[in-house]
Amino acid sequence: MWQYLRILVAVFLWLCAAAAQAQNRGVYPLGLSAINSGVSAEPGLTYNNSFLFYSRNEQKGANGEVLATGQQSVLLDMNTLLWASTGEIAMLGGARFSSAVTIPIANNSLSSSGQGAISGGGGFGDFYFQPVILGWRTERVDIRGIFGFLAPTGKFNAGATDNVGNGYWTPVLAAGQTFYLTEDRATTLSAFGMYEFHTTQSGTHIQPGETFDLDYSLMRAFTFEDSRLQVGLVGYGAWQTTAKTGPAITPAEEAQRYRVNALGAGLNWILPARKVTLSFKYFDEFSNQWTYQGYSLQISAGIGF
Repeated sequence: MWQYLRILVAVFLWLCAAAAQAQNRGVYPLGLSAINSGVSAEPGLTYNNSFLFYSRNEQKGANGEVLATGQQSVLLDMNTLLWASTGEIAMLGGARFSSAVTIPIANNSLSSSGQGAISGGGGFGDFYFQPVILGWRTERVDIRGIFGFLAPTGKFNAGATDNVGNGYWTPVLAAGQTFYLTEDRATTLSAFGMYEFHTTQSGTHIQPGETFDLDYSLMRAFTFEDSRLQVGLVGYGAWQTTAKTGPAITPAEEAQRYRVNALGAGLNWILPARKVTLSFKYFDEFSNQWTYQGYSLQISAGIGF
């Protein structure tokens, strides 16, 4: 059940709201699925609330040079409902089925030393749907496969400076794996990969470049009388894989590919009897290219019914 909070990962809401024509990152909230990436939710209904704060103060170029300074902040409050089945699907190797929906509330602001105030807005962001989540459990590895899509439900108007949505659909394919490195399953290595396919943006005819996202962690668990605490290293990365195209995009902009790297620390506190999970993660970004660089603080809480 404590795994649900990575399933919400699917929140894939936008993540970076700059000018309508800008693409600084993909839509997935990086780092959200770093812990227990392959572990499926327990049967039944789970609610999870995640508070994510991304702060960035340097705009980086092709070689990591600082192009501008300023302040970009993104606040996300994500509400996820996830339902998991009790049975297994024999024809799919004993997979367990689950499905989720995430409703994000977003607030963002962006300014730079070169342009001044660029954008800012708040409200409901783009809803994220995960109609198909399949999970497999074995003695030494847990695996999840996900099909989802981000719907352009958040406010978006071409040229506006208060958008909180992206203005385009984003189908995604994702897979999470958690490897148990010791027989007691206390030491885990997790990885979560997602590929974002972006459609054309409404009103601008711009098609953002596609993105590959990667979350990961190395954790050690300590068991107490009524709880289990995981602590360890966490990280994330993102790579733009195709060009951003459109009538107003220059050849120089088409050649740009953003890249994001981050490392940090995380903990995950599980209270099985109460069906409650609490999670905290901190990430510090480094060596970014063609995007903003800073840090991220993430706090999540979930409960099963």
